[in-house]
Amino acid sequence: MAKAYIFPGQGAQFPGMGKALYEGGGKAEELFERANDILGFRITDIMFEGSAEQLRETRVTQPAIFLHSVILAACEEDFRPDMVAGHSLGEFSALAAAGAVDFEDALRLVSVRACAMQKCCEAVPGGMAAIIGLPDEEVERVCAGVDGIVTAANFNCPGQVVISGENGAVEAACAAAKAAGARRALPLAVGGAFHSPLMEPARVELGEAIAATSFSEPVCPIYQNVNAAAERDPERIKANLLAQLTSPVRWTQSVRAMLEDGADTFIESGPGSVLQGLVKRIAPEGVTLEGRQ
Repeated sequence: MAKAYIFPGQGAQFPGMGKALYEGGGKAEELFERANDILGFRITDIMFEGSAEQLRETRVTQPAIFLHSVILAACEEDFRPDMVAGHSLGEFSALAAAGAVDFEDALRLVSVRACAMQKCCEAVPGGMAAIIGLPDEEVERVCAGVDGIVTAANFNCPGQVVISGENGAVEAACAAAKAAGARRALPLAVGGAFHSPLMEPARVELGEAIAATSFSEPVCPIYQNVNAAAERDPERIKANLLAQLTSPVRWTQSVRAMLEDGADTFIESGPGSVLQGLVKRIAPEGVTLEGRQ
């Protein structure tokens, strides 16, 4: 039996996340408090007692989800993954859990990424939308036919692709997708155009931070968003992490690659169960799904 641990990305947060884990004391409490010191503010106060609106701010959301996910894995006695993957931000969680980068350095990288992406969101307004019921290739064709910047950003599962870009271009692509036969085209409540060219300015800041961080070979392969391929080489992992900012999340392809390499149990570590739902749609038979919250 091959176990694949998967780690969620932005959007999985919820008020009260991680509170029960913290209140259990021990290693979890220690890591949460260390995170408060590293970040320079008590993110635990926002996670445990803050509103949904406060948790949606990118500079808070990303480290909050990272902490919940990684601390869960760190406190699991039998955490022995055969492979790992993370959806967008979750890739940083996967790398930390698999020992490619230590907890403190990974949290600092996530904080740099979140703040750099927040600046991009404020500089150029953008958005994202979920296109339901069209093949991946058709969504890409629709985006290519629209004036302005809009691109396929998340290949989540068959029939569900998220697009990202300038607000007007996203709206036009939604209309074109419906005309092409999409069942639904749903604007998403996100802070900006993630995984699109509008995130390009964040590459400089994040690139410098990644270059200055020590990476090791993970304990198991990580299937990265950019190429949906198993990686263990630290330099390739670093390059893919940076490229991920403006490249699509190839989640469907990543799950299929893990299945081909023997995964039969997918364990989601972090808030929510979104990834379990996506895996079920990608591989409706023959896999076991578990969650750790």
